[in-house]
Amino acid sequence: MLSIVFSSLLSPPSRPPQVLLKVIILGDSGVGKTSLMNQYVNKRFSAQYKATIGADFLTKELEVDGRPVTMQIWDTAGQERFRTITSAYYRGADGVIMVYDVTHRESFDHVSEWLAEVNKHASEDCCKLIIGNKSDAPGRAVTTEEAREKADELACPFLETSAKTSTNVEEAFLTLASELLRRSPAQPQKKKRLSLAASAKGRKCCS
Repeated sequence: MLSIVFSSLLSPPSRPPQVLLKVIILGDSGVGKTSLMNQYVNKRFSAQYKATIGADFLTKELEVDGRPVTMQIWDTAGQERFRTITSAYYRGADGVIMVYDVTHRESFDHVSEWLAEVNKHASEDCCKLIIGNKSDAPGRAVTTEEAREKADELACPFLETSAKTSTNVEEAFLTLASELLRRSPAQPQKKKRLSLAASAKGRKCCS
């Protein structure tokens, strides 16, 4: 009996299973999707704009609430001609971030259309988050209050970010990951499919 206890004391503590989360970033061309991804993963920002062709992704290793997580972040093209191509990337998505530019009214108006695309192609229970990017830029066309009301209407959490200054960028991705893990059991080799919509009206998990 003593040897069993002793050997168990010498054994390294069991590590929670690695969790893989697939997150896709959607929004009109030029709203800063690539910049958000690069700022979060590489802590880097470039003012030079280069349109994404089709889709690209980066991987981020992190720990959330004591659990190891690999986040696969897909940066999708916002141009209309690439909508058919990028629709394939919705499949298997655990979380979806819909981005608009706070200085560009049209990109905000298109959030509802992007949500319709998500509801059409992604699983019903994937997490959804609305981000108003470029909060540092002058010439704001969409107020925070209006965006928050729109997010409530769509039953999605909302957050404003700046990829340039990194404001709220890490918080956005961590909030999404934390909510996914909080609502899922710690089971290996199972992907979590959850929705933030249920908690969106009661509280702002991303605000």
